[in-house]
Amino acid sequence: MEELDLSKFKLEHTECDFKREVEHKKTKNWLKSVSAFANGIGGALIFGIDDEKRQYCPIVDLQGEIEFITECIKDRISPIPHFVLKPETVDGNTVLVLKVSGGMNTPYYLVENQTKITFIRAGSSSVQADTPILHELILKGTNRTWDTLKSEYEAKDYSFTYFESLYYNKTGKRIEKSDYYSFGLKTKDGFLTNAGVLFTDVCPFFHSRIFCTRWNGLTKAPSTFDAIDDKEYSGSILHLLNEGESFIKLYNQKIWYKLPTTRVEKENFPERAIHEAMVNALVHRDYGVLGSEIHIDIFDDRLVIQNPGGMYDGIPVQDQELDNVISTRRNPVIADLLTRMDIMERRGSGFRKILDAIKFAPNYTDENLPVFNSNPYSFSVTFKNMNYGVEPISEESSQNTEETIAETAQKSDLKTIKWPEKWPEKWPEKCQQILEAINDDSNVTIAKLVSILDIGHTTIKKMLAEMQNEGFIRRVGADKGGHWEIVGE
Repeated sequence: MEELDLSKFKLEHTECDFKREVEHKKTKNWLKSVSAFANGIGGALIFGIDDEKRQYCPIVDLQGEIEFITECIKDRISPIPHFVLKPETVDGNTVLVLKVSGGMNTPYYLVENQTKITFIRAGSSSVQADTPILHELILKGTNRTWDTLKSEYEAKDYSFTYFESLYYNKTGKRIEKSDYYSFGLKTKDGFLTNAGVLFTDVCPFFHSRIFCTRWNGLTKAPSTFDAIDDKEYSGSILHLLNEGESFIKLYNQKIWYKLPTTRVEKENFPERAIHEAMVNALVHRDYGVLGSEIHIDIFDDRLVIQNPGGMYDGIPVQDQELDNVISTRRNPVIADLLTRMDIMERRGSGFRKILDAIKFAPNYTDENLPVFNSNPYSFSVTFKNMNYGVEPISEESSQNTEETIAETAQKSDLKTIKWPEKWPEKWPEKCQQILEAINDDSNVTIAKLVSILDIGHTTIKKMLAEMQNEGFIRRVGADKGGHWEIVGE
C-alpha cells in the first residue's frame, strides 16, 4: 500500500478517520470505518488522536492493541479486506495507523449479532449503505454493472427506429442485427439488457424520467406563485437528452453586442456546457434507484441539473481537482454507445469541457464557474446565469463596445475582417473567433477550436478550408506538427 503522509490528515475526511483510542466494548464505532474504506477507495484509521481537542492520546499497549484490532477485523469483517497496521511517529508522538485498501470483492460487511451490515463513506462519516448502494456494491463485487444486466423484456416486443435513425445520422453507418449483441443491447436468448431498454422507442422503465421546472424567482417557494413552467418527460435516453436540452434552451436567453459586420451573443448558460452536463447526468446516473429521476431546475440566477447516484468511485466531486478527475463509468455500455454516436467523448473529459465552455464564453468571469457537488446518493452541477443582473446594452454602449474591440484589435495587430457575404449567416462571427484563436496560439488544434466555438468538428474543417481559400489564413507544415499563419495585415 502507498505510504501514508500523516501531515495532510489535519481533519477527518473521506479517506481518513481519527480515533482517540481503540474501543474494546464498542468496536462497531471503528469497525464500521473499516467496512466503509474497503467498500470505497480505501483510507486510514488513526488511533491516538483526539480530533475534537486536536490532541495526541498515548497508546499504552501498542502490541496488545495491534493484536486486538487484527483479530476484530478477521472475525467481524467479511470478506477480510487487505490492511496494514503499524505504529507511526508524528511530531514525536506515537500513533497507531490502520490503512485499509479499497477492495474488489464488495460488499465488505460488518457482522454484528449474526447480522451483516455494510457501510460507505459520506464525507467524514461512515454510514450504513441503503438498498440501492448495496446492490451497486454487489454488482461491483461480481465485476458487473447495472446496464449490462439482462432485463425482463423480450427484444421482439420493442423497436429501435429513433436510435437507428440517429445512429446513421451521426456515424453514416447503418445498424446491423449483430451490432445489438456486440453493443451490449440484446442477449443471445432474445432479451434486452437494461442498456437496451433505455434505447427503445417506447422505454418501459418508469424511472427513466426528467422533471424540468422554470421557477419564479430565486427559490422553489416564492411568495407569489411557485413555477412559471414545468414539464415531465419519460422515455428513451436519447429522447430525454433532446427534451431536456430543449427545455433549457427555451429559457436560455441571450443578450448581444454589435461588431462591425456581425454581433456577439451572450447566453445565460453556454449550450456546450449544458450539453455535457446533460450527457453526464444521463450516462452516470444510478438507474438502480427505482422511483428516482433527473431534475432540471431553472431559477432567475442559476440552473441546477441533479441526477441520482454520487460519484461512482465514492470520492465527493467537491473534494477533487476537476482537471484531474479519474473517469469511472457507472454504465459503461451506455457510455460506449453514446461515444460511438459522437454524443460524448471516450476519454473522461466532461468536467473539462464544461469548464472550457464557460471560460470561453464572451461574458465569462471567475464568479461564473459552475459548482459541482455530490454525496453517496446524488450528483448536481449548478450553472450561474452569466447575464443575471446585467443591464440590456443600449445602442450607445454597443457602439462603445465596438470601439473598444476595434482598439484592442489595433493594439494586437488583428483587425476585424470583412468576411464574404456568400458565407452562411453565423460564419463571420465564428471565423472571427477562429482568427483570434490563431492570433493567440498559432498551434491551436481543431479539437480546441471545437471547444471554443461550440460547433462540430466537420464545420470547423469547412471554415478553415474556406478561410484558406479566401486567403485569410494559411497552414505551414503538416497537419501534425505544423502551425497556422494569418495572411496580410
